[in-house]
Amino acid sequence: MLIRRQEKYQLKEHQLTSEVNYQRRRLLQGLALSTAAASTGASAFLGLGDKTPPLAKRQALQAKATGEGDYLALTPEVKILNYNNFYEFGTDKGDPRRYAQDLVTNPWQVKIQGEVHQSKTLNYEDLFRQFPLEERFYRLRCVEAWAMNIPWIGFPLAALLKSVRPTMNAKYVGFQTLYDPKQMRGQASWRIGGGINYPYQEGLTIAEAMHPLTLIAVGLYGKTLAPQNGAPLRLVVPWKYGFKSIKSIVSIDLLEKQPETTWNQLAKDEYGFYANVNPHVDHPRWSQSTERFIGEGNLFSAKRQATLMFNGYAQQVADLYQGLDLRKNY
Repeated sequence: MLIRRQEKYQLKEHQLTSEVNYQRRRLLQGLALSTAAASTGASAFLGLGDKTPPLAKRQALQAKATGEGDYLALTPEVKILNYNNFYEFGTDKGDPRRYAQDLVTNPWQVKIQGEVHQSKTLNYEDLFRQFPLEERFYRLRCVEAWAMNIPWIGFPLAALLKSVRPTMNAKYVGFQTLYDPKQMRGQASWRIGGGINYPYQEGLTIAEAMHPLTLIAVGLYGKTLAPQNGAPLRLVVPWKYGFKSIKSIVSIDLLEKQPETTWNQLAKDEYGFYANVNPHVDHPRWSQSTERFIGEGNLFSAKRQATLMFNGYAQQVADLYQGLDLRKNY
């Protein structure tokens, strides 16, 4: 008989925080609907149908409430779970929800290496033991001009990087997603995976990586990440377009030279290395001056709103780019 040990970072059933606590912060009005009922509606809405597999089981997490972004009106959890870009499972917004549920996310290992004094390989459980978890509410802005507000749980990337003691040569940080075509159908098929060269790769400058806002997320809405949202750990850089927030990370490399990044390799004129949210620099095929906010109501009748410079985080991050032409360095 298998005996499942309760980890310290997991809450017991009677300790679970209900979604009413999020309402108490004046962030949602309709979140009290049961997730199961809402998920059925959203699945039909996205064309997932009755054949959609049940959501992977997620564990409740304990995290310190930081108050970061507590003024934001959160996107309902059911929409965050059902509306995703994760081309490793397909290019349709519902494909990650359909096809990611059997992704094995524990056990998991992430390697931190390169220009460091002490390389590390951490197991999934090590992340919870070594880094105190925080809850932060961040804006998420997709390069496709849709947006969500998400209650992430995680810890500063800076804490992880400091633990390996970067050398003076560390100017950039590169990230890599799991490569496993047997589990990730999009990696096994050029057609299903959108013509991307896998594994997915991303990168930041060392200053961006060490910024206090940059987060390694291990959960959202009080629970561990769902596979379609990048389980078991993903990057969250709230002032950049969403494709910079790489999912299901297995490798973090500190580098002297700027790393290649997946979308920049695919289309350099459309997806720059910096990818800062900027309403004044349009995508070659659409405007970035406004965005479709996915909140309450129908996904396809979501309200449009003005795009904010650096996604609303200009006061915190603008100094990272002093003297840099953000039109050329998009």
